[in-house]
Amino acid sequence: MRHARFADQPVLVAVAVAQGPGRGGAAKGRLPLTAAEADGLGRHFARVMAALGPFGAAPRVAVGVSGGADSMALTLLAASWARERGGDCLGLIADHGLRPESADEASLTGRRLAALGIGYRILRLQLGPGPALQARARDARHASLAAAARGAGIVHLLLGHHAGDQDELRAMRAARGPRGLAGMAGFAARDDIVILRPLLGTDPAVLREFLSGRGIGWVEDPSNADARFERVRVRAARRQAALVPPSLDADRRAAAERDVAATLARNISLRPEGWAIVRAASLPVEALAVLFRVLGGAAYPPARAALERLAPELRPATLGGVRIMAAGRHGPGWLLVREAAACAPPVAAVRGTVWDGRFRVRDVPPGARTIGALGDSAAEIGRRSGLPAALRRTLPAFFGGDGVLSVPHLAGGPASAVVFAPQGAAAAAPFEPVPCG
Repeated sequence: MRHARFADQPVLVAVAVAQGPGRGGAAKGRLPLTAAEADGLGRHFARVMAALGPFGAAPRVAVGVSGGADSMALTLLAASWARERGGDCLGLIADHGLRPESADEASLTGRRLAALGIGYRILRLQLGPGPALQARARDARHASLAAAARGAGIVHLLLGHHAGDQDELRAMRAARGPRGLAGMAGFAARDDIVILRPLLGTDPAVLREFLSGRGIGWVEDPSNADARFERVRVRAARRQAALVPPSLDADRRAAAERDVAATLARNISLRPEGWAIVRAASLPVEALAVLFRVLGGAAYPPARAALERLAPELRPATLGGVRIMAAGRHGPGWLLVREAAACAPPVAAVRGTVWDGRFRVRDVPPGARTIGALGDSAAEIGRRSGLPAALRRTLPAFFGGDGVLSVPHLAGGPASAVVFAPQGAAAAAPFEPVPCG
């Protein structure tokens, strides 16, 4: 979610908020899904949510709503589930603006939610022309949904990926090699938002039948039949061939993630200034990959071949914008710090901005114009902090008209003004919901 760094990132240009049911809609709090009706799919949904929790008392969840059958069914299930527990559900409708009718479809979806007594917001996005349209649209949608959930004070964001989506993704990844056949995880931590996919074990036909039986409509996206997109071609091919078996790779992936988490807990001290101390002479490749990804502010780790050369015997090196250094006076082991030359340039100091893919701005001090790396000013600032000089150069600093204004991690203003928030959790064992039935 590096909104401020790239010109082609999504821009949230409008938000429409439903205050309650639309004209002619159901009374607030009344959904077509009663306890009796929820005996089948609703009970399965509740079991999956229990495994994805805990959520605490009166759970509040947000749902990404495209207006299609899958997300509409998810919203209805989530709203009923939340209200039965004294909580609430917020529908987040992302309008990419890629088709002339998309704005009307978003408004129609909003009216449908309002008629069910479900609050919603319409997030209107702007995407520039260019290649990889579906990928950019997906990234824009996820970023805007997370930002809207965060703004509403909601931690759990539900997405409507179902068993068909999972199978298609596995088929696409299988074409690139055996790794990744586990597909999507039902639980994924992304910064301060937890993404949940409770329908991964549910057939899409079940979801459509669920809506049809309750007289609830949905929007059909014509891009789902556009053969220019890989997913559409894979879906068509699967109708004529046997499904690629998911194999046992999901279990292996979950076990590997647990091993990585255990290794990091035993051997790594990850610090809020965005660096780590490794109390070991070597690390498993997957654990080292996680550290380079998190400390480098990247979505993906460096090339596996390079990591395999380093992992058996850690030594001074620079890879993927991260330096490995001897710990020195910090004790035995190794320091992993961001490479100063690889830090992103300064960006506007705006609350919510993520700089360098690592630090999120929570509060902006008066007079601050930009946030960026402390750089050469580290020679004079923070010398008595006990932090390595190589690290101090990479710390986030607020700059005003006359230079450095404050460095939160060096007692130059409240440390909470900037928080270490890499793009993904260091380790989290994936959870895949069991099939519905």
